[in-house]
Amino acid sequence: MAVAIPDPDLAHFVQGTDEFAAYWHDLQWAQSYALFNRVVMMARVKRIVERHLAGGKPFKPLLEVNCHHNYAEKETHFGEDVYVTRKGAVRACESDYGIIPGSMGAKSFIVKGKGNAHSYCSCSHGAGRLMSRNKAKLEYTLDDLIAQTAGVECRKDAGVIDEIPGAYKSIEQVMANQADLVAVVATLKQVVCVKG
Repeated sequence: MAVAIPDPDLAHFVQGTDEFAAYWHDLQWAQSYALFNRVVMMARVKRIVERHLAGGKPFKPLLEVNCHHNYAEKETHFGEDVYVTRKGAVRACESDYGIIPGSMGAKSFIVKGKGNAHSYCSCSHGAGRLMSRNKAKLEYTLDDLIAQTAGVECRKDAGVIDEIPGAYKSIEQVMANQADLVAVVATLKQVVCVKG
């Protein structure tokens, strides 16, 4: 089916075509794989905690949070079935818990969605970049990275300068801006950050 598009960068699959069905099938498979991968990682972390911090005794976490970042899902909003792509966002229905991380040197938040229909029950999935990776590499030095990540065990080398905290928006302001979308359940102080 030929569809006229105003710009090649706006290319898309047309719903109802074999191509769309194949893409959606593969996308759902990839998202299921990612979900299972997170389940496996959490089980392994839990076993390590039990072995080294709980004296070998099993424990039950107070809360387990497992949410997609950057994904698409078929949902119903305003009485219509729609495809929602959350890029830079997570679902924030009333029953959803999420994780909203700051930068390498900032705190992160565990949140519970408020189910705000006007946001398609979504919220941000992090602080968001203030500047591009290339601009951060030009603007900041290794000394800046070391200073901005003081107190956090993380890589402190030229390979992660583009992830410097100064390249990101203030997570406190981001959280204030979405107070109508989520409620903060817990605030996490970062002590370790693993990047690539």
